[in-house]
Amino acid sequence: MTITCFIRYRIDPFQRDAFAAYAAAWAGIIPRCGGHLVGYFLPHEGANDIAWGLIAFDSLAAYEAYRARLKADPAGRANFAAAQAGRFILSEERSFLETVDATFGIAASHAVSREPAAA
Repeated sequence: MTITCFIRYRIDPFQRDAFAAYAAAWAGIIPRCGGHLVGYFLPHEGANDIAWGLIAFDSLAAYEAYRARLKADPAGRANFAAAQAGRFILSEERSFLETVDATFGIAASHAVSREPAAA
């Protein structure tokens, strides 16, 4: 069973680039500390102030061990400090979801037709 931590961020839309740099910095930190970085996502259409981060773990115990390593990691602490100083994250909330393994990471198996279906 995989547990995925979904982090919902409310960001300052005028500091989108600062959030993107913050998210990119996690690419080396999160895996080093034991998390499977699924990805960070910026708003594209719709609400311009909601971003997401997804990190998967083998269990909640693995998440707790990751959090301990993250707090001790100098680069992780520096990235958190940069976010606080930049004030581009207005709020964040975490939800933990269990992965339905049979549906996780399934790539497209064929090209999708752009032609409308025949009536």
